Amino acid sequence: MNQTISDTPPAHKHARPIVFLFLALPFGIVGGYVTVTFAYLYAKAGISVELIAALVAASLLPGVIKFLWAPLVDTTLTLKKWYVLSAIVTAAGILATGLLPIKESSLPLLTIIVVAANVSVSFLYTAANGLGAHDTPDELKGRMSGYLQAGNLGGSGLGGGAGLWLAQHVSYTWMPATALAISCLLCCAGLFFVKEHPSTVQAEKVLTTLGNLFKDIWSTLKTRLGVFAMVLCFLPLGTGAAGNLWAAVSSNWNASADTVAFVTGLMSGIITAVGCLVGGWICDRWDRQIAYVIFGLMQAVCCVAMAYSPHTEWMYIFWTSLYAFTLGMAYAGFSAFVFEAIGKGAAATKYTVYASLSNVPIYYMTVIDGWAHTHYGPTGMLNTEAVFAVLGIVLFIGMLKYASRGKVAIA
Repeated sequence: MNQTISDTPPAHKHARPIVFLFLALPFGIVGGYVTVTFAYLYAKAGISVELIAALVAASLLPGVIKFLWAPLVDTTLTLKKWYVLSAIVTAAGILATGLLPIKESSLPLLTIIVVAANVSVSFLYTAANGLGAHDTPDELKGRMSGYLQAGNLGGSGLGGGAGLWLAQHVSYTWMPATALAISCLLCCAGLFFVKEHPSTVQAEKVLTTLGNLFKDIWSTLKTRLGVFAMVLCFLPLGTGAAGNLWAAVSSNWNASADTVAFVTGLMSGIITAVGCLVGGWICDRWDRQIAYVIFGLMQAVCCVAMAYSPHTEWMYIFWTSLYAFTLGMAYAGFSAFVFEAIGKGAAATKYTVYASLSNVPIYYMTVIDGWAHTHYGPTGMLNTEAVFAVLGIVLFIGMLKYASRGKVAIA
């Protein structure tokens, strides 16, 4: 009996989008541990919201400049090796934070440790983005973006909520940090379900690879989608900056520690993850630029509604939950648009360039929100964020209209 043997290798089975939820968890855990656990504990210790906002903003700084070291992920080792190494260093950083007493004098050292942990976890997230860009077909990148951001923001809920709950219910201060550090290490198991992209370093020298990498980045930035994605990075809409201070301002709504831990932790993580998935699903069916603008407007409306609703614990629960849902949609919308713009090539670095720059408005809005709370109270803080978001939307829509009239010649 004759048997036909094909020389064509079997098609590669891509990773399931849900895998990237688990790979992104450590990035969110580190952020949530700072914005929820430490923000609440230091606020209860009498530290001002403005100082806490400064700590949170400092933790965001590595995210702003991580594009400086992102090329290392694309040009050295492999994406999986970078992920594992980053997970180990990140876990060590989380453990170190658990050794500091909760008082104002600890803030300088805590800030240094938190910044170092965020530098480390940025390598991990860059590697996860690179794996997602290469091992996901174009038609599923919206869904993959949703899961990636669900892991990021869901991890924030896990790191913040679980960290705060443990801090309130265990005897030793190192135990919450230990539990979260172990959680970060366990996420490495997700690497077994993703295909490693072949490293270009094996075929070329690092300097040549870097040259090709920057050419690839420049080619992306010159496209119409690349320019629009760049503009979105700097606009203050969909930032979720107020969410970084929910724990610090919870006393203005008379929210208890357990309520804050649950609502801004586990519950927020689940709701935000759902928002990410819904946003990713929408972005695979709508214009991704317009979807992102709509998601940002929804968040601004939520801020205004929360500002003028009764400042009670139940209103705190309702509005922070709705805010978390809009945040998930906005993050998924941004990621989907960027993945559409960058294509493949040096995907980890290209995505990181955009992701780094997108932290700029989160950074300055967190600082502005903290300042507004000091001078105008919680209502002023929320209104300030909403005003900036609307200004960002107006600027972006204006740019879209200007470009559509043919006045902007983009390759």
